[in-house]
Amino acid sequence: MEPERRVRITTDSDIVAARDEGRRVAATLNFSSSDLTVIATAISEVARNILSYAGSGDIELSRLERNGRWGIAIVARDNGPGIADVRQALEDGYSTSGSLGLGLPGVRRLMDDFEIQSAPGTGTVVTCRKWARL
Repeated sequence: MEPERRVRITTDSDIVAARDEGRRVAATLNFSSSDLTVIATAISEVARNILSYAGSGDIELSRLERNGRWGIAIVARDNGPGIADVRQALEDGYSTSGSLGLGLPGVRRLMDDFEIQSAPGTGTVVTCRKWARL
């Protein structure tokens, strides 16, 4: 899957740009306004994690089609320190930065599909998908 859009994340303004670009891509797929908000929120969360934990990375946005159904894929990729315990990082309230610890668990709940690949020293790749309602 070749990304349709790629947004480099190095500053807070890049988070806004990624969120806005995700909304634009999703709007072309006729997502509802509430789903556009959900998608933008998920992008904000994963982009914020890139900036907070890795310093920089990329958000890749792609349109999907499966059996006549359209969706959007969001891939957040960084070369940061990685996550020592992915399972723990997906628990509500767990945070290594003093935040509320709702970011990754929230993204997992907001999106239809969610995958994370990470280990110490390898960076992190979060892939999530949202499918337009029929």
